[in-house]
Amino acid sequence: FAAILRLFLVEYIPNINPKMRLVYPQNLNLSASAGILKLFLKKYHSKHRWGLNFASFMSNKPILVLATLCILLCPISCKTQKPAPTVQGNILLSPSWHPVLYLIQPRSLNEIATSFSGVVVDSAQIDAAGHFAFEHLPQLDEPVLYQICIQKKGSRFTTQLLDERPDEANYIPIIVQKNTQIALKAQADHLQTSAELLQSDALNRSLLHLRDIRHTAFEQEKTLLLPDSTHNEAHLLERADALLRFRQPLMAFADTCTQLLPLLLAVRWVSPESDYERVPEFVVDQCQKWSKMHPDNRWVAQLCQLGNSEKLPLLIGDWVPNFPLPAAAGDTVLLHQILGKRITILDIWASWCAPCRRENRDVLAPIWAMYQGKGLQILGYAIDSNPGAWKAAIAKDGAHWPHFSHLSGDATPFMDALRLTTIPANFILDAEGKIIAKNLHGNELKTFVAEWLEGR
Repeated sequence: FAAILRLFLVEYIPNINPKMRLVYPQNLNLSASAGILKLFLKKYHSKHRWGLNFASFMSNKPILVLATLCILLCPISCKTQKPAPTVQGNILLSPSWHPVLYLIQPRSLNEIATSFSGVVVDSAQIDAAGHFAFEHLPQLDEPVLYQICIQKKGSRFTTQLLDERPDEANYIPIIVQKNTQIALKAQADHLQTSAELLQSDALNRSLLHLRDIRHTAFEQEKTLLLPDSTHNEAHLLERADALLRFRQPLMAFADTCTQLLPLLLAVRWVSPESDYERVPEFVVDQCQKWSKMHPDNRWVAQLCQLGNSEKLPLLIGDWVPNFPLPAAAGDTVLLHQILGKRITILDIWASWCAPCRRENRDVLAPIWAMYQGKGLQILGYAIDSNPGAWKAAIAKDGAHWPHFSHLSGDATPFMDALRLTTIPANFILDAEGKIIAKNLHGNELKTFVAEWLEGR
């Protein structure tokens, strides 16, 4: 439409009055063009100024056609033009940050909340007052998850996400959809933690709620979750327990979530490393839930790759395989032949695993002493390769329950059958070999066994 006005103003005005020649800027927009046309018509209607009368105007067909187009097309243009989505706001900078924000689009589930992944679709300069605006957002047919990211001065990367400590994360997840209007306020030093949405929608408010859940959980468990400079193996079980407590509110959010994109972020924040070995039931349940609602969605298909039960450890409710196990005494027995009458603890350990050894002495030995002969069985399976070290550890720990090992180290067929890669691990089985609980340790395991045997 602006091009039509340009043609009229440049080509036809000189035909009406040769003394009038306009230099028309090529980048003049529709509003400015219409303003010039309005001014021209007003002047044109004045006979004493232009030397023309209204009849001559009406007899000039090109001008008449153009005027008609102006009347007809302008309302149509106004009605069909949709406002583009906008993302803008203010960032409080500090000297260590580069004054540019990057808008990163994850292209797959594994690229969500993952450093050095995704594609930068736009960038925005942060001015001296802290204001920024992304100006190249496309019209979208469906909601899209992005990550707004800021980098420290000297960084050579645009997609690096600092996320080891959630309270220092340098990115903010947002969802942009048709006609989205987002106004954001944050501090560069704590971009994710400090982010406020001054103008938003329900999807982005859900993301902020998930952010709050994550940061609250981290604050409660960060003493054990942060890297231990001493590398004390004795704290591995405590750290595993803290990690599970950190994950639980995120998984609870996912269980009640009704929007796919916030759900995907929750799944990734449960394990940015995509390691769901300790919570396989969670990803399997999410796959089953969302594949029913969106069977053809590409994001759901990727979620179900994570939630493929055939590639995850045995689940609660599964039956442990009736596997032949080589005993310390030299014979081989089938697992189901040596189950306890009421409950069995299948404990996966190794002589070189410090938390496993402590669990032997402080947890399993007291449980064995209290409930041996009362329906309890404990079966120890070691991923050792040295028979001497294995048998010495059994004797030193006072682990007098039955023990088994293929003495093949990590490459053991029984671990493959259980689909396990990490220890300590355990499966709590009922009398038929069905898994009723998993990976209970310390007092939690003692309490579970006592309630199962004494409360029934």
